[in-house]
Amino acid sequence: MSKRILFVCLGNICRSPSAHAVTRSLAPDWTVDSAGTSDWHVGEPPYGPMQAAARARGIAMDDLRARQFHADDFDLFDLIVAMDADNLARIESQRPAGNATPVRLFTDFDGVGAGDHVPDPYYTRDFDGCLDLIETCARGLIETD
Repeated sequence: MSKRILFVCLGNICRSPSAHAVTRSLAPDWTVDSAGTSDWHVGEPPYGPMQAAARARGIAMDDLRARQFHADDFDLFDLIVAMDADNLARIESQRPAGNATPVRLFTDFDGVGAGDHVPDPYYTRDFDGCLDLIETCARGLIETD
């Protein structure tokens, strides 16, 4: 498995920065980043309740800031990981002609077939459940290396 990984969700304030923070804590030698397909929160830190849930597990993410996904990311990363099918489609719509960078769903790495998306805790309010799934998927991703 490649070691330059980009995690992508919609706003880049809950799921993808959590995946970013969890993965960098588990695989500190990897280059990881996160982005959102929307520009709603560019420059903002991760959502407060998401940060609090992560901090309770010893995972720091207060240094992260939201950014928007761009087509150039296909050239900067070895693997792009989407949090759900809608964002995967948005990512693919920006794929440059001839680019072969793989784009996968994060749940492809959960090892148990939990579903086709990481539920968005901004809406579900289940920050701990989201982190549980993210930790499972991150470990699965690392094990594929």
